[in-house]
Amino acid sequence: MPPTLKPAVTFSEKKELEASQLLRLFHQAPWAKDRTLDDAKDMLRHTDVALCAWDGDQLVGFGRVLTDFVYRATIWDVIVDKAYQKQGIGTEIVQRILAHPRLKKVELFWLCTRRPGFYEKLGFSSKEQTGMVWSRSKHSRLE
Repeated sequence: MPPTLKPAVTFSEKKELEASQLLRLFHQAPWAKDRTLDDAKDMLRHTDVALCAWDGDQLVGFGRVLTDFVYRATIWDVIVDKAYQKQGIGTEIVQRILAHPRLKKVELFWLCTRRPGFYEKLGFSSKEQTGMVWSRSKHSRLE
């Protein structure tokens, strides 16, 4: 049986949220703890779809998509406030992304993660190892 959400948690698509609210979430995660306010503002400006979870006016969850709206979409930065984890919020964010009306034509959704278990439960496959990555930070060390 899936976990139940707190009744106060609501969801919205909101690309124009305060980057400082998002930064508070990012600083809770090892993979995003070094992100800056200016970079978060730029990231939001260039995001195609952003899904937010709210407890009142407090941002408690977030996920975003970059896409061509037809063939491919990539899901990024799914994060839930530590105090709200294990309540189904991350699952709800991903499901809302996959069912989003503007993304209904997308053939393939991609995501990058070091923790595939959560996403495999939502139907993602780790068997499709077709991607490669180029890292600016690693490349600059070689120069």
